[in-house]
Amino acid sequence: MSTFGTIEGVVVKQLVRHPDDRGFFQEILRDDDHLLRKFGQASLSMSYPGVIKAFHYHERQDDLWFFPVGSAQVVLYDARKDSPTYGITQVLYPGEDNPQLIVIPVGVVHGYRVLGNKPLMIVYFTTESYNPAQPDEKRLAWNDETIGFDWTTQYR
Repeated sequence: MSTFGTIEGVVVKQLVRHPDDRGFFQEILRDDDHLLRKFGQASLSMSYPGVIKAFHYHERQDDLWFFPVGSAQVVLYDARKDSPTYGITQVLYPGEDNPQLIVIPVGVVHGYRVLGNKPLMIVYFTTESYNPAQPDEKRLAWNDETIGFDWTTQYR
């Protein structure tokens, strides 16, 4: 069973919205943020309420996640044996009401659950382009015993 805390190398950038009577403007990612060591690919995915997409990790690429629509419970687990935060689980709650960028380094296991009753959208950036011949996707079960995360809602 893992313990909870902040994982070495995971970066969370709180985004700022500039609202007016027409709506709002919000920057997402800037080159002077220096959050990604290089750009590989940008992708968009949608998931339905209650869906859990977990777990996977990468050996070559970093991910940067942004959830512009809906709400998510993001679970990160540090599986890097040489990391000072090895075995730590970090839980975040980004989404349209809490706009954040989350940088997930190589070797950090990650997944998310859709919260609420509407679909969730994720925009994610990677430091490598997807290669179907040699995918950098290592999978673990959503209920992996090493991570031991309880996905049930705790405060009903």
